[in-house]
Amino acid sequence: MMNLSSLPELDRRLTQVAIENMLEKYRIFKTVTFEAKEAGTTYSYTERFHGPTHTVTDQTAAIAAHNVDVPAARRAYCAAIDSVVERLDSREQQLVRERYMKRDELYDYTIYNHVFDPPVSKDTYVKIRSKAFYKMALALTDLGMLSLEALLKKDLG
Repeated sequence: MMNLSSLPELDRRLTQVAIENMLEKYRIFKTVTFEAKEAGTTYSYTERFHGPTHTVTDQTAAIAAHNVDVPAARRAYCAAIDSVVERLDSREQQLVRERYMKRDELYDYTIYNHVFDPPVSKDTYVKIRSKAFYKMALALTDLGMLSLEALLKKDLG
């Protein structure tokens, strides 16, 4: 059992991969438009063998539910990520937003050399990113969007 007064020790690499994957999903949801499904109106003959005759399929209702549920789930996901990022320190927010949340993908060196004012070293950039991802991992776990168990540092002793 984890001691609640101490913060968990996370594997930095695993945490980075998990958070980057979630931010990539965010970017895709924000930039790729949702294609609504439409009901097909041409019916083709399909041979039906005698099976349960009491089953009914409502293609239009299933499509309508999909067209409402998918965009709503995407909006909820993006809103949750946005709220987590808003709680980070200003430099952490700037790093995450500029590097991972914008349509145009920028490289790390562009961020620490040109976006940060004044520019920071690569080591400082890595520290800021690590702290941001650690905080995000804890917050996303609280929201039930991430499992901390997989990110815990393994004792090799």
